[in-house]
Amino acid sequence: MAKIIGIGNALVDILVHLGDEKLLHELNLPKGGMTHVDRKGLMRLRQRIVGLPVERATGGSAANTIHALSVLGDPTGFIGAVGDDETGRFFIEHAQRRGIEAHLAVIANEQTGTANALVTPDHERTFATHLGAAPQLGQALKEVDLTRYDILHIEGYLLQDQLQLKEILQAAKAAGLLVSYDLASWNIVLEHHAYIVDLIRDYVDIAFANEEEAAAFSGHQDPEHSLRLLASMTKMAIVKIGKDGALGMSSATGDEIFHVPGLIKPVIDTTAAGDFFAAGFLHGFIHGQDFRTCLDYGNRTAGEVIQVFGTQVEPERLRQCLQE
Repeated sequence: MAKIIGIGNALVDILVHLGDEKLLHELNLPKGGMTHVDRKGLMRLRQRIVGLPVERATGGSAANTIHALSVLGDPTGFIGAVGDDETGRFFIEHAQRRGIEAHLAVIANEQTGTANALVTPDHERTFATHLGAAPQLGQALKEVDLTRYDILHIEGYLLQDQLQLKEILQAAKAAGLLVSYDLASWNIVLEHHAYIVDLIRDYVDIAFANEEEAAAFSGHQDPEHSLRLLASMTKMAIVKIGKDGALGMSSATGDEIFHVPGLIKPVIDTTAAGDFFAAGFLHGFIHGQDFRTCLDYGNRTAGEVIQVFGTQVEPERLRQCLQE
């Protein structure tokens, strides 16, 4: 069985339900996007959410995907960096309990990064992310033998350091790995558009995007148009279209566009829906399932995480959804 390693920002999610969108406007946070905040911005946010119910869970896009894969029984690893603090220990212990090979640099005198997920009444999540120690993952990467793995899953949020990201991708290709890449956020795609186009064309084998990210990438609102553009640069391209399911194209099946309808599930919180979709798809892929089944698996695992607040799906429930 193929072995998957993820690399990304090692974060702990701070999950907050908002009664309206007022705070997003006050803090100038684009709804549905991800914005980096410095320590001052983090403190301002924390002051504004005092008294609101808060939950904590391990986070980070690639880490969420790897955690879900490990629950599904697949051999996994993760590369990242945390601070030498209680939050970092929380992240490490959670990964170890899941059986993930955790290649984590512990950075002295740094805070572990946090992704503050602000969930509005329409279930959309907006992230205000303080990276803390997370960008220093290069210290962990140089200690990892990538040849022990078959697939590298990487999150688009790593674009805060383009040089490091390119070095990661070059190392993966030199080691013979397939590269799976999640575009991460529509505003990141817009901000780094030319670079992302080159990156996907040169290094990526499997590309995941949601409808907004795909539109930002292609400049076109039609998801099929965006899918074809992504597919022209990769071996497999997937565009997630929310409640309507997912579209996909594979070089192995030519020009055919696959559409797997969405599942009717109650939506509590869309946090990590895309991350869990990637996990379901990759699980199917490494187990030799056909392309349509891989898309269906992605829909099913995403459909489980949207029914809970945060990312903590009951393991048996996640495994069972692929047997139904």
